[in-house]
Amino acid sequence: MPRASQSAGRRERNKQLKLDRITAVAHELFAEHGIDEVTTQQIADKADIGTGTLFLYAKTKGELLLLVQNSLYAEALERGRAAAENIPDTLDAVMAIVRPVVECNRTQVDNGRVYLREMVFGDPAEPHHHEALTITGRTEQAVAAVLRRDAQVSEAHAATAARVVSAVMFLAMAASVNVAASVDEILRDIREQITVLLTR
Repeated sequence: MPRASQSAGRRERNKQLKLDRITAVAHELFAEHGIDEVTTQQIADKADIGTGTLFLYAKTKGELLLLVQNSLYAEALERGRAAAENIPDTLDAVMAIVRPVVECNRTQVDNGRVYLREMVFGDPAEPHHHEALTITGRTEQAVAAVLRRDAQVSEAHAATAARVVSAVMFLAMAASVNVAASVDEILRDIREQITVLLTR
């Protein structure tokens, strides 16, 4: 292998190792203290890198949170999608997709609410924001696929209803009035709203 290719390969591996270290440290500190109580300097120090290097991977704490949470949300969505495949009832199948996403969001309530805020108001061109929006799109596709099991539901109607489900879920998780609500309370609220949507 040419020396230039070896150097490029080594550089990429080092970048990935650094990213993995930053992600692990940010995940640990955010989970333990919450995003508001953690500084970028603490993350850089614990990851054993300079703050300048940290900002090459994420420019703000919000982007660091997106970096950490995106993989967790993607895993939650896949668990929900897999569970929904074996549930014949439409409402129950939709809720099977929703449940692990809500559980993921409520693992650390403040982090979950900041994640949603960053996802909505962040720069969609920034890679971590773009990935968060992509996960939201995949969630809507999973819900639409369940709704399309009914041959009378058109593709357009299923896509629109899935966006409404996504909005209901988002508001239930982000609303200030639900800060102290349990996962089951939030899921009950979401289920009641989706029931109205599906019976129209």
